[in-house]
Amino acid sequence: MWERLAYFIIRFRLSLIAVLAVITVFMAWKAKDVEMTYDFAQVVSPNDPDMIYFQDFKKTFGEDGNVLVLGLQDSSVYKLGNFNEFRRLTDTLARIEGVNGVLSVSKLLNISKDTATNSFRATPIFGTAPRTQAELDSLMRVVNSVEFYKGQLISPVTGATLLALTMDPKYLNSSRRQAVMNNILGFSTQFEKKTGIKLHYAGLPYVRSTMTSKVASEMKFFTILAMVVTGLTLLVFFRTWSAVVFPLIVVGVTVVWCIGSIVLLGFKINLLTGLIPSIIVVIGIPNCTYLLSRYHYDYRKSGNQMLAMTRVIRKIGLVTLMNNTTTAVGFIVFAFTDIAILYQFGLVATVNIFAAFVISFILIPAVFSMLPPPTPKQLEHLDAKPLTKLLEFFDHLVLDRRPTVYVAALVLIAGAAFGISRIESVSYMVDDLPKKSSVNADLAFFESHFNGVMPLEFEVDTHKKRGLLKLKNLEKIDQFEKFLRTQPELSPPVSLVTFLKASTQAFYNGDPQFFRLPDNSERPFILTALANSKGAGNEAGMNSKLLRSFADSTGQKARISLKIADIGSQNLDSLMNKRILPEMNRIFKGSGMDIRPTGTTIIFTKGNEYIIHTLRESLFLAFGLVGLVVLILFRSARTVLFALIPNAVTLVLTAGIMGFFNIPLKPSTALIFVIALGIDGDNSIHLLAKFRQEMALNGNRVREAVSVTLSEAGTSMIYTSIVLFVGFSIFAFSEFGGTKALGLLMSASLLITNFSNLILLPAMLITFDHGKGNLIDNNALIRHYDESYHEEDDDAELNLARMRKEGDVGTYEI
Repeated sequence: MWERLAYFIIRFRLSLIAVLAVITVFMAWKAKDVEMTYDFAQVVSPNDPDMIYFQDFKKTFGEDGNVLVLGLQDSSVYKLGNFNEFRRLTDTLARIEGVNGVLSVSKLLNISKDTATNSFRATPIFGTAPRTQAELDSLMRVVNSVEFYKGQLISPVTGATLLALTMDPKYLNSSRRQAVMNNILGFSTQFEKKTGIKLHYAGLPYVRSTMTSKVASEMKFFTILAMVVTGLTLLVFFRTWSAVVFPLIVVGVTVVWCIGSIVLLGFKINLLTGLIPSIIVVIGIPNCTYLLSRYHYDYRKSGNQMLAMTRVIRKIGLVTLMNNTTTAVGFIVFAFTDIAILYQFGLVATVNIFAAFVISFILIPAVFSMLPPPTPKQLEHLDAKPLTKLLEFFDHLVLDRRPTVYVAALVLIAGAAFGISRIESVSYMVDDLPKKSSVNADLAFFESHFNGVMPLEFEVDTHKKRGLLKLKNLEKIDQFEKFLRTQPELSPPVSLVTFLKASTQAFYNGDPQFFRLPDNSERPFILTALANSKGAGNEAGMNSKLLRSFADSTGQKARISLKIADIGSQNLDSLMNKRILPEMNRIFKGSGMDIRPTGTTIIFTKGNEYIIHTLRESLFLAFGLVGLVVLILFRSARTVLFALIPNAVTLVLTAGIMGFFNIPLKPSTALIFVIALGIDGDNSIHLLAKFRQEMALNGNRVREAVSVTLSEAGTSMIYTSIVLFVGFSIFAFSEFGGTKALGLLMSASLLITNFSNLILLPAMLITFDHGKGNLIDNNALIRHYDESYHEEDDDAELNLARMRKEGDVGTYEI
């Protein structure tokens, strides 16, 4: 098969290049339509009961994560000139397309009783812009007398003020989101320049916008940086620009295909898929390295450019394909999950890993068969000896110091076990942003003044129509809300109860001491007044709309809405399970009502736990698939163990590093182990394939086969690890904590795998393989693998002669 494929690629190289060019142009055309997304809901399965409940909650009460808040703490805002600028800013932001509504001090409503009509009237406190400082001070006293607003828009402790924008979900989930955010930030910046008042920003729309912008910029930055770094590495290895330019063209074409495939699959770029282009560059370069190394080696041996290039395809095609398959295993397991963000990441990465293989196996032979053959200077890297001493030391350890190797491995594993015991599983809503970022600084502002801005919701179900009108049910909700107000991590709750308390205060002409639930004697009058308020002007209509956002149309279900600080998954779990839920169950026990927490924060936290659990399962699945690949190649269960044990050691040591360096276990770090297993498994396959071939050549003499394997395959394995190490190291410069951890831990894994596969694995082969019988079945798929290039290719020369007759080889001498 591979012989025919080699013949086909060489003969039709120009046509194949043209086909690749056409596909690349098409993919580039599709890539222009790629969009960004950062949807927290993607981390939970759509079939999860809590996710289904949350979706039903949003259908009843609307979105909970579409509020953007602007905050300030500057008393000068209450000076007449600055306040009117703040008022103009509020009005301007309300007119921006994509903003559904704005709530700020300057737009607050005052509810008053209309005795003549027995109804409530809602009128703006600031009907017109105040003209004097005395008028402004008088109106602010009215604002401060309304208990409903305390802790919501104005901090009663610090005096900080916030402005809340309700965003249109249609804009938040489309490419128009960034334009809306730019408009908001632009007008806000103008306000800052005019008044000198510093504004702070928070809320999920702002976090998502910031994250998507950074993902987009980092995707471009790391893709370019990966190409530069790997290009320089190739230049150091091969010492010729052609061996740099064309491999970079290969990975560049693959990156275009990658982005185009995201669009074709109907996906958007998120925090994970944004990493794929640069990962593809790093992973795709070793394909080119294998091909060029083999091409140079065979050209020096045969002196025939076409024969050398044909041998490249014929002899290492299968192994390179299987290496790519093993690498893809680290990603394809994610495609078996029902978590959207992991599924998309796994599918896109897998498709493009194989795309990189196809592109490299066409372009490298096609292009280099048309270029002049390599010069003697360009072949000098084949005799480079920088690693000779290191490999000789490895050989000494494997042949003469195996007990030391095993003891060292056990000591390292024991140390890693201690490190693993220190790993904590914790994540935050803005986990991946650096601690010193403006987002975290602004978030700290809102947490210190308003106890946070992350949404937390409770839904109360009375199980009866108009059950919310029963005083005993309202009192239970009020009792729970009073408890919630004692929790320092939470903002004051807002609900139907809060609204009814404000109505009672209005019924008693705004007296703050009557901010309470109406009693049985007051309730008929207040409810009648509320009913009569419907349709009594636009402002009363707004009140009615506000009321409906906290109770369903039947009066059966109510919503308790509050904000929470980004305290991390561990603290949130402790808060909910040890404080809130026990008190909630105690209060509502026997009431006939059900109450359940929900909201974006709950879903996000559960999603992290769900992902980590899924990644554990994916890791076991990845081990199984890697073992299956090895079994297909070697037809030997013993070889499967030889391949998997060293890689298990690599993962254990990498996990130990996580513990020692206090890198928490979270979705962005948990997925590293699955990816690392796929990439590190390549080295095991290379070494075992070479060892099998040397066993056949040396009459099953294990020590000689291991020694030759280390000397001949070790250099290429270390070079490949260097390329991958350098490539993944660039991610350490990311602003995202998860991406930075990916770079550091993958780099560590690639260094450790050299110990596992170049010392521990050969030592195990000598200890446990005594040369009694073949290591693998003679009918194994990989039996034709030839890493040492000793075999003569007479059949390939016949095909080259045939190609020459047909005019496809040109004037090269056979």
